Amino acid sequence: MAVTYPRKLLNNVGPREVMAQVVQERKLQILFLNSYRFNEQRSCLELTALTEALDGEPRELVRDLSHHISDEARHAVWLTDLLYELGEPLGNPPTGSYIDELNRLFDKSGDQVQQEDGLIAVLASINATEKRGCQAFSAHIAALRQAPASAENVRIRETLEQILPEEAGHVSWGNRWLGKIASRSPAHRARVNQAKHKYSMIEHAAFEAGMDITAGAELRRVGSLVEIANTMPAWERPRYLLERLPQALLAPDLQKSRLLAAQRVWEDKPEKLIEQFIPMFLGGLRNLRPSVASSN
Repeated sequence: MAVTYPRKLLNNVGPREVMAQVVQERKLQILFLNSYRFNEQRSCLELTALTEALDGEPRELVRDLSHHISDEARHAVWLTDLLYELGEPLGNPPTGSYIDELNRLFDKSGDQVQQEDGLIAVLASINATEKRGCQAFSAHIAALRQAPASAENVRIRETLEQILPEEAGHVSWGNRWLGKIASRSPAHRARVNQAKHKYSMIEHAAFEAGMDITAGAELRRVGSLVEIANTMPAWERPRYLLERLPQALLAPDLQKSRLLAAQRVWEDKPEKLIEQFIPMFLGGLRNLRPSVASSN
């Protein structure tokens, strides 16, 4: 069975490079922590809906999902307590969330979890997002170990270190389920590998949409849509693209993210708006192709 991993971001930037910058700016680190909290909280809702759709079968998967929901709720509690202790807000992220973007990119028209292809799709999508969680928490922990060991940084690192092993466990059970299905026949293996490839691309496009605010991001979003559509049967591609093109091109969440980022830089150090932010923003014009185009 093919193995897929989260890819690097625009300009081939890896998560450790990103997190090394994040831990240096307290306001930005708090934004990341609140995003983690929100995503863990929202995933409980998504996984509960999936469990109800399964309606008790297969029993072992329903049991695994129940444990998964419990873990995600516990992670949300730990992150909520952390932010509460730090005296930080517990509101929804000011811009669109990672899970909202995932849901926009998912094609749910034919995914009935009671049917085998639908179940494969759901398991592959969960597996891709859990791998991203492992990557993000691991990179954040590594960056904090290199950062000054303030009481606050130590408290943040210890919280993330509690969460990471359970996130790794979620990847393991997803791999086990997908491997079990793939072992049934060569045809099953091909379907599992195709789903893993497709949902790895979708996950990366959703994650990058939340990280890429530079010039040309709209075109990269459209490029990602085309790459995702190319994994589908030819007759499904036009509908998928036409339903999502307006959101990708107008991207109100992207415009809001750009304004908030510029405002944060201006309020913190106005000179950085000219020296760093604007050159960084214009640098996106050098990378108009989506980074999801490559496959594993």
